[in-house]
Amino acid sequence: MRHLYSLLWWLAMPLVLARLWWRGRHEPGYRQHWGERLGWYRKPVANSAENPAVPTLWVHAVSVGETRAAQPLIDALLAAHPAHRIVLTHMTPTGRATGAALFAHHGARLVQRYLPYDLGSMVGRFLRAYEPQACILIETEVWPNLVAQCNRRAVPVVLVNARLSARSLARGLRMQGLLGAAARGLAGAGAQTAADAARLAQMGVEQVTVTGSIKFDVLPPAAQAEQGRAWRTRFGNRSVLLFASTREGEEEAILAALAVVPVDALLVIVPRHPQRFDAVADLITARGLRLARRSTLGEAPLTASTQVLLGDSMGELFAYYAAADLAFIGGSLLPLGGQNLIEACAVGTPVLIGPSSFNFAAVTEEAIDAGAALRVDDAPALLATAQAVLADAAVRRAMAGAAQAFAEQHRGATARTMRMLETVLPAIFAKQTPEAARPVAAVTGKFNA
Repeated sequence: MRHLYSLLWWLAMPLVLARLWWRGRHEPGYRQHWGERLGWYRKPVANSAENPAVPTLWVHAVSVGETRAAQPLIDALLAAHPAHRIVLTHMTPTGRATGAALFAHHGARLVQRYLPYDLGSMVGRFLRAYEPQACILIETEVWPNLVAQCNRRAVPVVLVNARLSARSLARGLRMQGLLGAAARGLAGAGAQTAADAARLAQMGVEQVTVTGSIKFDVLPPAAQAEQGRAWRTRFGNRSVLLFASTREGEEEAILAALAVVPVDALLVIVPRHPQRFDAVADLITARGLRLARRSTLGEAPLTASTQVLLGDSMGELFAYYAAADLAFIGGSLLPLGGQNLIEACAVGTPVLIGPSSFNFAAVTEEAIDAGAALRVDDAPALLATAQAVLADAAVRRAMAGAAQAFAEQHRGATARTMRMLETVLPAIFAKQTPEAARPVAAVTGKFNA
């Protein structure tokens, strides 16, 4: 199965590269660093970040969400291993840009690269270039040839902050010869929930520990919290309704519903993908709404006549949450599985979520049960519920308090993940700093295939 999979990769490679070039029309980053995607890296130079003599840990975070989630773990790994560097790989330019902003303070101790395509020769070249002692995959990124090449070179592979939906498990079980072998090749996994752990074990991962979601440990940067408060002052006395990480089709549905269900608030729309900023701006103006754009606003106050602010900036989502009275989490009006609501809760912003949340099913239901979030069925219901919450200060305060308490209650996954890594990677974690070696809370469950 893996040989057939590799053959299909080779046959598809011209189309894969053509798609990269096509996407580069709107995101120039897709036309850069192609050599890395094909497994070619600069010749190592002594006394530089490329020096092969430096012991290396490899962390893979596919895009923006996974990169932000990885922040507390990467900080903990570098603190626990002061002699090591981390090679952080991505699949998207936005993920790479996010990593550059988050980890600039680590200097040469963190090197960013693109993950090579999942072909044995390409992954092999990456492994020869950096000689990592371990590979740590974030959330759902399990690649059959990557795992096989690491196993061949005795590089342990661990999946952390792992989640596996019932739908993904069903697909995986239909491809047991390929994905089951990759799952069995993992040295271990840290699952977000007990349900995720059970599904991972069913898939074939032999050592699974429930560690929780490290996204709860991503704290709002002080600078962004301050920025959000400053924005709020400049927005005036209106309520602020944020539509965060919206996906294609959602903005159109929301704007159409707005004609029927008006909301007495400043609307802030932050599309998930930057290549759609201009298209969303066109949708807003086509509806006759007065628009301002974050990219051109500068430090000027927002005029009272502005109805919609387009958040066409990257890396500022915490600031948008801090400036909002209420936030809708995108990717959930359409059957896309939703996005992460933890960041909104972390700053005490009440949440609305659409009918589709299978990507974050457990945490979404827990937030609803805690009173931090409300479920809505469609765009008209979203706007009607938003208007009701914004009009009731007591409800809004109660939801805000519940959101913050919910986020605080679930923190600690990074420490549990580090403990799990110590168990499955004993040779690497044998020489920790005293601070990093302190005991952490016991995990909540363990499953063995």
